[in-house]
Amino acid sequence: MNFEELYHFLFETMPGIGILVGGGLVISIIVCLILERKTRKQYKNHEKTEDDWSLFDDDDEDESK
Repeated sequence: MNFEELYHFLFETMPGIGILVGGGLVISIIVCLILERKTRKQYKNHEKTEDDWSLFDDDDEDESK
């Protein structure tokens, strides 16, 4: 498979465009997860307020119970 065939498949066919969109979504989700974990490590002493929410919620208990 040469470059022209790959280019045609990725940019000029519906399955190829789907692969590009899906790959972009997967890459951005991975980057977001990595950055969220780094931010949580950097600000681990942050006092939680009632407006805070977390993607990686360590506290499974609801405080209103």
